[in-house]
Amino acid sequence: MGEKKAAPPDESVTYSSGTHDAPPDVRILHYNDVYHLDPSSSEPVGGVARFMTLVKHYRDGEKFAGLPDLVTLFSGDAFNPSLESSVTKGDHMVPLLNKIGTDAAALGNHDLDFGVRQFGHLSSRCKFPWLIANVLDPALGDSVPIGNCSKTHIITASNGIKIGLLGLGEREWLATINNLPPDLIYRSATETAKELVPQLRAEGADIVIAITHMREPNDNKLAEQTDGIIDIILGGHDHYYNHSVIKGTHVLRSGTDFKQLSYLEARRRADDSGRWDIDIVRRDVTSAIPPHEPTVELVERLTASLKSTLQKPIGFTAAPLDARFRTVRLKESNIANWVCDIMRHYYSGDCSMMASGTVRGDQIYPPGPILLKDIMNCFPFEDPVVVIKVTGKAIWDALENGLSQYPALEGRFPQVSNITFEFDGRRDSGSRIVTATIGGEPVDMARKYVLVTRGYMARGKDGYDSLLIESEGGEAEEIVSEENGILISMMLRQYFMSLRVMGQWKYWGNMGRHWDSVTQRVNASHTHYDPSSAPSSESLPARSEGAGWDNWTPQKIRQRKVSAVSTEETDDDDDESHENQGDANEIEMIDKEMQVMRRVFSKWARIAGVECRVGDELQDGEFKVDWTRAIAPRVEGRIICVGGEHK
Repeated sequence: MGEKKAAPPDESVTYSSGTHDAPPDVRILHYNDVYHLDPSSSEPVGGVARFMTLVKHYRDGEKFAGLPDLVTLFSGDAFNPSLESSVTKGDHMVPLLNKIGTDAAALGNHDLDFGVRQFGHLSSRCKFPWLIANVLDPALGDSVPIGNCSKTHIITASNGIKIGLLGLGEREWLATINNLPPDLIYRSATETAKELVPQLRAEGADIVIAITHMREPNDNKLAEQTDGIIDIILGGHDHYYNHSVIKGTHVLRSGTDFKQLSYLEARRRADDSGRWDIDIVRRDVTSAIPPHEPTVELVERLTASLKSTLQKPIGFTAAPLDARFRTVRLKESNIANWVCDIMRHYYSGDCSMMASGTVRGDQIYPPGPILLKDIMNCFPFEDPVVVIKVTGKAIWDALENGLSQYPALEGRFPQVSNITFEFDGRRDSGSRIVTATIGGEPVDMARKYVLVTRGYMARGKDGYDSLLIESEGGEAEEIVSEENGILISMMLRQYFMSLRVMGQWKYWGNMGRHWDSVTQRVNASHTHYDPSSAPSSESLPARSEGAGWDNWTPQKIRQRKVSAVSTEETDDDDDESHENQGDANEIEMIDKEMQVMRRVFSKWARIAGVECRVGDELQDGEFKVDWTRAIAPRVEGRIICVGGEHK
């Protein structure tokens, strides 16, 4: 028997223009919104290595020998958010986008999460242009797109056919981006297309493709209003797969996260219409597709140093931390209470407030060790904590804005410290607060309070116009600016460091004294447990295949994690002498297995109608680590819904 050819499976026809014998004139591979490099535990598993196998199949496979070279187009969002990008600021994605053979990309909102300057650094290393034609930065010159992107681009295919490309974005995602340049000009996507498509045709483009980063309704609107002058709209921003034909324009989005891609073949019609017949194949990146080994090795090189750093335990929680979206975006959360309290006490503010979209974990972190990766994954954003002085009326209006979309799971829902409020979800938006206090007293609308918040909110994002700082055209007085603020993730790392009794950072000095004061005040609401005299690295029996559920009791999971990584480390990022890759791999294996178990149980619970509840706090004698004090964040009745509660 001859060697078996690896024909990638899971191919499905999304659209067929009919039977034809002629070879395609243009071949395109499309993908969008990619974040995580490793495969997931559920199908389609994705992962960049299996994705690369499909790319190689369409580019070099025997089936496609003699056909025009493949053109690969990407519709934005690669540099954030992900666990890796929270450390690399997107740098690790550049080699992968280049290796995929990307020929052009649309600018996505998350590609700007680390600032336009960082995007400029990343894009300069890409071997392809980034496109956006309708978001302009006057500071760069007349009619120059943000980030020095290009408006249009023409690719000449291997058979001489010219492919005209146009990049477009939507107004809505501009409101979600941190650190945007001032005075940006947004132009209608439709009007921009009507202006630039004829120019592309005049430059010889045989086929015109809009690469967009817009929600599907906006892509559909673009197709509807441009009356077929665009042949194909390849969209991003939505994380699902969909295709439609509107007034002769194909509108396609190709999934997310290296889990799907689209392969398109275009054939010029024999008539003089200038139109094209388009065939579209959807490919799901399943576990049946073998990984591309050189890409596996590349990913290992890109992430090796990250993994060992991120597996470090930096703290211990005696209480389950509820970071689920359906908790933090609808009601009070213990992890949000704790973070808001740390923010307030760090800067000695009157109160603090953060939009619940700040909390990105979307899971319950069980009692046990907290790893650096847990913090980076749950709080990945790069805008610092800031301090502003605003009136009570501004804070009241900010709370109303946060409640305005309730009960939708919107990231603007407010989490607070030293603020309490009752609200009625049945009331009209803008008048939902029933009562509110700051420091236990009714809000004084005229008084100015010192509010600790995120830079994101002090720039009026997510509708928080009442907190807009003076330099941005608002009325809030800036006390600690973004330039001088501290990231939430770094604030939490320092908080945990202050709780350690072993292995504190070198040269802690005055910072340690400040944090001692902060932790004492936070302890008033969220009790700290002293470390146990029992050693944390107690000897455990080896895990065996037949051990079954014995290895998955909460106590055993905690023991395995605590014992997997030395607690003697200084947590000094420059000190790698104690790194142990085997320990990091053990923790990674535990987490992956836990993810599988959570997904299986979640599906079972949904089918069985079982409600999942937050677990219990650790009891005396269950906290067995000797290197740190444990946290125990709690819910205190800061946020109360008195009507229209989401069920």
